[in-house]
Amino acid sequence: MAFLTTWKREAPRKRDFRSPVSSLHEALDQCMTALDLFLTNQFSEALSYLKPRTKESMYHSLTYATILEMQAMMTFDPQDILLAGNMMKEAQSLCQRHRRKSSVSDSFSNLVHRPTMDQFTEEEIHAEVCYAECLLQRAALTFLQDENMVSFIKGGIKVRNSYQTYKELDSLVQSSQYCKGENHRHFEGGVKLGVGAFNLTLSMLPTRILRLLEFVGFSGNKDYGLLQLEEGANGHSFRAVLCVMLLLCYHTFLTFVLGTGNVNIEEAEKLLKPYLNRYPKGAIFLFFAGRIEAIKGNIDAAIQRFEECCEAQQHWKQFHHMCYWELMWCFTYKGQWQMAFFYADLLSKENSWSKATYIYMKAAYLSMFGKEDYKPFGDDEVELFRAVPGLKLKIAGKSLPTEKFAIRKSRRYLSPNPISLPIPALMGN
Repeated sequence: MAFLTTWKREAPRKRDFRSPVSSLHEALDQCMTALDLFLTNQFSEALSYLKPRTKESMYHSLTYATILEMQAMMTFDPQDILLAGNMMKEAQSLCQRHRRKSSVSDSFSNLVHRPTMDQFTEEEIHAEVCYAECLLQRAALTFLQDENMVSFIKGGIKVRNSYQTYKELDSLVQSSQYCKGENHRHFEGGVKLGVGAFNLTLSMLPTRILRLLEFVGFSGNKDYGLLQLEEGANGHSFRAVLCVMLLLCYHTFLTFVLGTGNVNIEEAEKLLKPYLNRYPKGAIFLFFAGRIEAIKGNIDAAIQRFEECCEAQQHWKQFHHMCYWELMWCFTYKGQWQMAFFYADLLSKENSWSKATYIYMKAAYLSMFGKEDYKPFGDDEVELFRAVPGLKLKIAGKSLPTEKFAIRKSRRYLSPNPISLPIPALMGN
């Protein structure tokens, strides 16, 4: 059911459950400070700064949970995923408490007359966008946490509810009756982030799946999604940097993974430049800088950037793992098999994202070693290839494409007389 058409600023209503807390504006300022700490690699400090207010401020709670979710996404550790999921659930509950309450009579009247602008406070409208963001992030964690059908359906329901809320909020922002509040740029930034992410993601799905989703109410427009994210990135809001990160992921990763050919490195460099100037040691931005150099074919410059990223901070090893993966491929392009093996070995020992892929790459690099090259004691490429099929995992009930590839190639080594792959490190047939 549609929950609003527009809103106006008015004095926050008194609620019994609320203890004296900072204003919405002050809460946003504090979360911006925490975000600044995060972007300067002070991850623990950012969490410590936010934690005291996570029980009373929806923005503190959401930001705290978002940082935990980023960590869980990188570690793929079940305990990290569980912790992030519980915190995001608490953030959602807090947002729910701040949302406008509808009585039975209100619900009935809404079937005939949509709510009017004087029925919503600025706090309530911010609660809507935070609530939608919580739903979307909880859905992502649900897909990671469990691969059974029940969890998949639960995650799908969260995604649909989030999508419908963002659609309503987008209609609100476009409405001629829309009245900007004191913190409108942060609210609008949240809407652009959600609407842009949904439109861009849905537009990249296979046509067959997209038609099915359109039948149940979903739709995606790539150009509109990119426009919303670009406007959000330039909006100087709390979520501007998240819009930038999504766009950087699209321009430097997704266009290559999906093979769309719509690569725009100039746009990626334009987005990255001001953040790299402001946070010259920021691990996130150094990583994207390295990725851009690799795409441009400047392999030595890319290696330097990824090494700088590893040196910039020691608190979150997960950023190191992202760099190890890129460094592994950089040395592969240079044909330096021993260095490539070194990073594949580190990933296989320290990271849980895809053991099957890491072990396959270790075996592939060992196969490329010359007779004069030193082979690590205890590592045999045939045995490593044979171990690959038993290491596969699933996300949202689906196997990873890279693991499917690695398993298919490794089958040649399962027989007593294995048939070696030609140049396996270059993904030969």
